[in-house]
Parts: sequence; structure tokens; C-alpha cells
Amino acid sequence: MAESAGSVMLARSAMNRAATEGQRPAGRPVRGARRISAALAGLAASTRHELLTFDDPVASAGFAIPEPFLELAGACMRAAVERAEEVRRIVPRHALSRLEGGLRFPGRARLAETIPFKMIVVDRTVAAIPLDLELLYNGLLLIRDPVVVQALVRTHHTSWAAAEELTCAAPSPPPPCDLPSQLRPVLDALLSGVTDETAAARLGMSARTYSRRVGELMAALGTTSRFRAGAEAARRGWV
Repeated sequence: MAESAGSVMLARSAMNRAATEGQRPAGRPVRGARRISAALAGLAASTRHELLTFDDPVASAGFAIPEPFLELAGACMRAAVERAEEVRRIVPRHALSRLEGGLRFPGRARLAETIPFKMIVVDRTVAAIPLDLELLYNGLLLIRDPVVVQALVRTHHTSWAAAEELTCAAPSPPPPCDLPSQLRPVLDALLSGVTDETAAARLGMSARTYSRRVGELMAALGTTSRFRAGAEAARRGWV
């Protein structure tokens, strides 16, 4: 436990040092549901080799978090898991009843007494932690500073070594399907969190044409909700 606590302090110290001594901040704050959703989708799409997380599947209970956001966050995580060659997730013991109730953890998972904060680290190059250390919905810090990322990786490795192995069931693979090529830039724009006007201008479309393409994308995904569209796109492996 002392070693684990020391690793957490190391990670926090590295973040403070990078922020105060470096030429750039240790991380970029991301706030607002649309921008947070875009950041999560970006993390999922960039995952190639390794995914490390501290996760508490019951942390959102009791908070008024929109269900579509939870669905999108879960879909992005599943998409990242499917891309990664190595997945290591650490969950706190108080979440065990939720796990036994049917929650699936793809890849490898271990049970710890507690987790220091929620965290996602992709390929040891980029990390995301909640601004309040608890809920991504309240905002996240997107970290690319190599010193801070490596400190977070070390924190995870220390906790992993002391945690208890869990047997995890793999999820069902997403249905095979392809995104129509003309809708790819529309999906990317939708997930980026920009306004429709900005997206249409970037794509060289009129507002009416962009709106029509968004409608086509929604129809292809079988939803009328943009949040649910992001979740379904991630589930299908389109992000």
C-alpha cells in the first residue's frame, strides 16, 4: 500500500512540476459533454497497442448523467479495447457486486481495495483523467506530457501488481458493417464537437447539405440522437 501511495504522489508531483516548470501545461482541460465525447472518441480511435485504466463502474450512480453520454463512453471504451493488443483494467472492490451482476470487462482486469482516481492511458503516449478525479462527465484533463504519462503508467503498474486477478468475459464482436464513404467526414465532424455551421464550412458544404448528410448518418445508425449516434458508431468500429 505504501508503494502504491508513493506512486500516486509521484504522478501528482509530475503533473504539478510539468505545469509549473515547463513551457506548456501538463494537460489540456476538456469541458462540456460534446467536447468530452469527442475526446473519448479520439482516444478510442487512437488506441493501437495498450490500454490501461482505473475504472469505477458504479461511480456515476446517483448523479444526473444523461444515459446517452454513458452509452457513448461505454461504446468508446469497448472500441478501444477491441483495438488494443494489451488491456489492463483495475476496478475497486466496492464494484464487485456490479461485476457479478453482469458487467463485462474485456481484456484483463484486477480488483483493488480502492483506486486513486479514474484514468485512461493509451499506448503510453496520452492519458485522460477526470478534472475532479471521479467523473469524466464533469470534465477531463487530456495529458500528453511524457513525464506525466509515464508517472501515471508507473502508478498503474504498481497498483496492478498488488491487485487481485478477475476472470473476464469477452464481449460479443460488433456486427460487420461499413460506413458509407461519403458519410465518413460527417461522422468525424459530428464527433469533433464543433457546431453544424463550422462543420459545414470545413467540409465545403452548404448548411442544408450538411444537415441532410447528418440525417443520412443518423438513419444509417438507426437513431435520431447525436449522443446515441456516437455510441453506435463506436460500437460498430467506425471510430
